[in-house]
Amino acid sequence: MTTSRQKTTSATAGKKLSAEEFLRYSRQIILPELGIEGQRRLRKSRVLIIGLGGLGSPCSLYLAAAGVGTLGLVDPDRVALSNLHRQIAHSTASMGRPKTGSAADALQALNPNVKIETHALRFGVENAVRLIKSYDVVVDASDNFQARYLANDACVLSGKPLVHGSVFRFEGQASVFNAPHGPCYRCLYPQPPPREIVPDCADGGVMGVVPGIIGMLQATETIKLLAGIGNPLIGRLLVFDALKMIFREVAFAKNPACPACGPDRTIRQASDLREIPNLLCRSGTPVEEITPRALQKAMKQKDAPLLLDVREQAEHDYCRIPDSTLIPLGELANGMREMDKNRTVVVYCRSGNRSATAVRQLREAGFTKVRNLAGGILAWADEVDPSIPKY
Repeated sequence: MTTSRQKTTSATAGKKLSAEEFLRYSRQIILPELGIEGQRRLRKSRVLIIGLGGLGSPCSLYLAAAGVGTLGLVDPDRVALSNLHRQIAHSTASMGRPKTGSAADALQALNPNVKIETHALRFGVENAVRLIKSYDVVVDASDNFQARYLANDACVLSGKPLVHGSVFRFEGQASVFNAPHGPCYRCLYPQPPPREIVPDCADGGVMGVVPGIIGMLQATETIKLLAGIGNPLIGRLLVFDALKMIFREVAFAKNPACPACGPDRTIRQASDLREIPNLLCRSGTPVEEITPRALQKAMKQKDAPLLLDVREQAEHDYCRIPDSTLIPLGELANGMREMDKNRTVVVYCRSGNRSATAVRQLREAGFTKVRNLAGGILAWADEVDPSIPKY
C-alpha cells in the first residue's frame, strides 16, 4: 500500500524560500558550502528510505529536519517493543502500528513542510525498480542481505546512487554506491555469505546507539549528494567500532568483472533481479532437523539426547528449554571437547540460525548424531511450552 501526505504550507509553492523556511533552516543556510541554493536543492529532492528500523529512523529524522522535500518510506513491518531501544522514530504508543505510518507521523511533526510517501510493503523483486525510479537517492537501511543486493542492483539499473549502512553488535559500516563512475555494492561484496554466517540483530544483538550513528552518517552522505557538496564516501567503506570508539576506512574500486555494473554484467534488466532470491538461499551443507514435538517425545526416552543451547548467557538466563546445557556458539570449539561424540545431540538457539551453524561445526568435529531444533526456542514456545517468554 502506497500513500502520500503533506500539510499545505508556503514551502510547497515557488522557488523562493519562505520566511518560515529561512528561519527553520537558517543555521545550515549560513554555511557557505550549502547556502540558499543548496537548501533549494534539498527542497526539490526526493529520497527513498528502505527500512524504518534502527538505521532508517535516525536517517529519516535528520533528512526531514534538513528540509529534504519528499521522503519515501518503505517497510512492511509493525512496531514491536523490542524495536524501541534503537528505532527512535517510533514510541511506546506506536506499538502495533505500521512502521511507515508511525515514522510518517514523527517526521510530519518534526517538519510539516516535508512530503511523506509511505509504502507499507516488502521491498522485493516485483517492485524494486518501480519504487526506486521516481527518487533521486536511495538509502539502504534494510536489515538483510536480500534487500541489500536487490537495492544495489535496482539502483544500478535505474542509475540512482545508493547510500548504504549496516550494523552488527557494536560495529557499523557506511558507504555510497553507484555514484557516477563509482563502484557498486557488488564490487565490494560480489556474493552474499550464507544466511547462517551473519545473524540478524535478533540473534546477534546490537547496541542501540550504533545504528543511530550509522543512520546519521547515511543522512550526512545523502545531504552531501543532494546538495552537491563535500567528498562523499564513494569507493570508501567507513567502518565504526563502538567498543574501541574508532573509525577506519577501507578503499575499494570498481570491479571490471562485477555482474551488476561491469562491462560484461549479467544483470541487465529488471527481470534479471528475480534470480537474487535463489542466489541468497544458497548456504552451507543442509543440516538434519527435529521438530519441537518430536524433541518433546525424545526427551522422555531413556536415551534422551543432550540438549545444547548455543545462545548467549543472558538469553539462557531469561528463558530456556528444561535440562539444556549452555555453550554459547562462540565458545563451542572449546566446549565440545567435553562432549560425548557417541551421544545424540540436539542443538537450539532463538530461531534456528545459530544452531544450524553449531550443527555443522559439530559434524566437522566428528559428531555424527546431531540435529538442529527447527525454529529454535521460539518454535518450542509455540508448539510445546507457551509459558516460555518470547523475545
